[in-house]
Amino acid sequence: MPQINTTGDFDTEVDVLVVGAGGAGLVAALAAHEAGATVAVVEKYDRAGGNTGLSTGSVPGGGTKYQAEAGIEDSPERMAADLLRQSGPHEAEWLTHQLARQSAPMVEWLREDIGIELELITDYKHVGHSVPRLHAPKSRKGQDLVNDLVRALDEREIPLVLGHPVQDLLLNADGQVSGVIAAGERAAETRLGAPNIVLAANGFAGNREMVREYCPDVADAEYFGAHGSTGEAVAWVRDLGAKLENIGAYQGYAAVAYPHGSITSWTTVEKGGILINPSGVRFGDESTGYSGFAADVIANGGHAYVVFDERIRDYVAGNELEFRELVEMGGVKVASDPAELAAFFDVPADALTATIAQAAKDAESGAQGTPDAFGRSDFGFGPLTAPYAMCRTTPGLFHTQGGAAIDHDARPLKADGSVIPGLFATGGVAVGISGQQGGAGYSSGNGLLTAMGLGRVAGAAAANAPLPR
Repeated sequence: MPQINTTGDFDTEVDVLVVGAGGAGLVAALAAHEAGATVAVVEKYDRAGGNTGLSTGSVPGGGTKYQAEAGIEDSPERMAADLLRQSGPHEAEWLTHQLARQSAPMVEWLREDIGIELELITDYKHVGHSVPRLHAPKSRKGQDLVNDLVRALDEREIPLVLGHPVQDLLLNADGQVSGVIAAGERAAETRLGAPNIVLAANGFAGNREMVREYCPDVADAEYFGAHGSTGEAVAWVRDLGAKLENIGAYQGYAAVAYPHGSITSWTTVEKGGILINPSGVRFGDESTGYSGFAADVIANGGHAYVVFDERIRDYVAGNELEFRELVEMGGVKVASDPAELAAFFDVPADALTATIAQAAKDAESGAQGTPDAFGRSDFGFGPLTAPYAMCRTTPGLFHTQGGAAIDHDARPLKADGSVIPGLFATGGVAVGISGQQGGAGYSSGNGLLTAMGLGRVAGAAAANAPLPR
């Protein structure tokens, strides 16, 4: 529970204190500094990044100048419609619209004003998007995005204190949040004061008890997110009376390469790949998306295999560094004969041969607009052709997508609609836009859209310069 600061004394005071140095917190700090506030960031680990560092660094922007230059027609309205189509009804649909409206200005601000190296990805749309609108580092590695943000903080002389986890919030005599207690293994307890505090920590995906309480269908899935997602910041706002919304939503991943631990790029599926169970049989519509399909894998044998072909392997490896590294590590096997491919993984050869043949027929029918038995009609490059490629995978939980209800300035709300004064929420602490329950509502980039989009909103509002809505 938050503690009362009886003395009112602090070791250090700033206008805006940001808790967490992932994409959300770093953007919040930059936005608050730009608005004229004194800012500091505290991070519990010895390296900035959080889940942003583990991501592909993809930030959606609906209607950016970079899309226009590439001849891609897009708008905030189209983006919001896409996201809501994927998410279905949820408790923060207004936030979907707000973030869509602010997405293009945010991407352009990051690139033009902050100097972050983002480029429009045109070789795929990815889950939930009707046009290419993801902007990412050239490497498609989120840690490069984080490194650029940290460099921007250094250039502005914004203090970033690593290895200094916040233990609890501090309240003044009136019960208003006024600071935090921070203490690291190699640092004494420090009391940091600020009239406005931005909670930009990760969610609770690494807290097995909270996952079991709020997201039971993935409670037994292996966790592949950042170590810091232990849920204490969500508990802090909950203890202060914040209403929790979309708390059962999460981002899963159906195809984490086993035993390598890196993701098997879903681009392999979008370009025509399929997933099979340990018996060598397809079991669902893979176009549901990598997050929603994770629960299907759990329910169909606990692990799966992604089957594609050499053409798709080479295409994806040529565009995505992490997948190319997976190929170089031997995580993808190739064979001209399905039976030979099956032998690599001890999968029934007859079943795999029949599944690949049927998938080819389904792809041909899909090109004519006829969905297959699972409802899939889009098979990217079309029927798979020899040589075939295959990778063993396991489903995983990456991060949670629910949290505190907020207002338009990212201030946490109580059940009666009143704000918790002095506090702002983003990252895994605030409500997300990926549906109300489960993983199927997640669109690619939703995590960074809410983290960085709300980070900018929260930072500016904490500095008393709220952004246009």
